[in-house]
Amino acid sequence: MRKLLPPILVVVFMTTGFLIVDTLSPSAQRMPKSPQVHKKEIPEVIVLAQWSKAGKVTFNHKRHNSGEYNAGGPILCIECHHTAQPDASLIDVPPHKTVWPAGRTTTLTAELYAENPINAGVAACRDCHARSGTKPKLLAAIPTIKDPDTGTVATITNETAFHSACDQCHFQISFQYTRSKSPDATNCASCHQATAKKGRKV
Repeated sequence: MRKLLPPILVVVFMTTGFLIVDTLSPSAQRMPKSPQVHKKEIPEVIVLAQWSKAGKVTFNHKRHNSGEYNAGGPILCIECHHTAQPDASLIDVPPHKTVWPAGRTTTLTAELYAENPINAGVAACRDCHARSGTKPKLLAAIPTIKDPDTGTVATITNETAFHSACDQCHFQISFQYTRSKSPDATNCASCHQATAKKGRKV
């Protein structure tokens, strides 16, 4: 039995040494690491009106979307991104009629965006509401709206869309909360920073 012990020990030590060297070897086969899932976050700040004569507007997207800013409740994504909801939901938000992408069945939320930003179907404001005289990326022409009383047709450019949406909400907040620090809808400088170059169009 004693004669067998040294050869057995030699085999055990050699096998152990081989396993250690093989594990440390760069060519050693290892289990692939599971991919880390990084949820895409909503952009924190967006710069609007970069070429406006009144100056650019720094829009804190995160504060508007997180519930920090609100007018009686958190601001929903679709309050601005109105195309990001099913057709049936647009009945509640006249005069909006466009859904993107066409035939969508989901309503945009921060959770939907974090899960899959591409499939969330988020259109930027200017993708539809382009600058005056330019063709929008997603539509054949800039959206228009007809006044039912006068028959006047207004083109909803990016400038018109921004002022309509932003001013309406800021006016509502300042009316409800007199001590609010919300931008003054009647004072351009409360949103626009006078840094734009002269001669540029909105």
